Amino acid sequence: MADPASDKRERRGSTRRRRSRRYNPDGTMTLIEHVYEFRRRLAYAMLAVLGGGILGFIWFGVSVGPIPSLGDLLTAPYCALPKDVRIEFEGRGCTLLQTQPFEAFLIQLKVGIAGGMVLVAPLWLYQLWAFIAPGLYSKERKYATTFVAFASVLFAGGAVLAYLVVPTALRFLVGNFGGDQFATALAGDKYISFMLSVLVIFGVSFEFPLLVVMLNRVGVLKYEQLKRWRRGIIFGIFVFAAFATPGNDPFSMLALAVALVLLCELAIQIARLHDRKLERKRREEGWDGLADDEAAPFEYTPSGIDEPDEPEASASRRGKGGSAGGKGSDASANTDDIT
Repeated sequence: MADPASDKRERRGSTRRRRSRRYNPDGTMTLIEHVYEFRRRLAYAMLAVLGGGILGFIWFGVSVGPIPSLGDLLTAPYCALPKDVRIEFEGRGCTLLQTQPFEAFLIQLKVGIAGGMVLVAPLWLYQLWAFIAPGLYSKERKYATTFVAFASVLFAGGAVLAYLVVPTALRFLVGNFGGDQFATALAGDKYISFMLSVLVIFGVSFEFPLLVVMLNRVGVLKYEQLKRWRRGIIFGIFVFAAFATPGNDPFSMLALAVALVLLCELAIQIARLHDRKLERKRREEGWDGLADDEAAPFEYTPSGIDEPDEPEASASRRGKGGSAGGKGSDASANTDDIT
């Protein structure tokens, strides 16, 4: 009688083998196996995010050696305001206001999850990659790896720029309007939401030049098109920066617009070098006079057709012998008929 536990272990082991790159290098799966694989990868990613959220929740109020706490990092731009324009409570120093019950807990939870996702980003990004990669060719995997690496660097660069610009923007918004009739005491929820939105908007906006480069690599955008569209792209960037920046101050708008213009110009120059390289290759191989819908004149010499592998060759020889024998018997039959 079969043991149900051993059968379950055997099925589980066979499933792991089907998902393994060693036993299944091309990643072929049935539809239900894809669903199970997606569920498994999603569960691992959620566990990673949960663990990162716990770490971020703890880090919000605890400094780690020379690294300040996450709360201090977020409140630093507000605390950098002059003391004559913000309210300080006696014995409390620079603090934000809690205007609702449990508001501080919810802020710490939200910031902890956001910070934790950044801390454990390699873990949940790996789960996403492990689900997608088996369906890609080796060249596509190389491009995807490069894209993710540069996207991470650009997002971090945008967030750092936003963090450096926010103190100047706050000083302009708070100190230059209202005269002596207003003092600043920001509510915690609104201030933290403002900070997170600025960081995310700057980080995501910095991905646009990378998208231009990737579209040029796959042949969707050419340098000549980008050259003609350069003025429109610059104008669109300034319009986008004017509407996307949450504070509506000129400093953050100009910082985002100028940074994007420089990055887009760099992307256009990279596209120019790439297209020039492709054009040189076309001239060397004689493709430059071909239309887009005309086949390239490849010099292709078939190899391995006359001399196939040994099993196929023996089978081919057996087939030829059989067909030859059949022809011989037909010939003899025809001779007998004539006789």
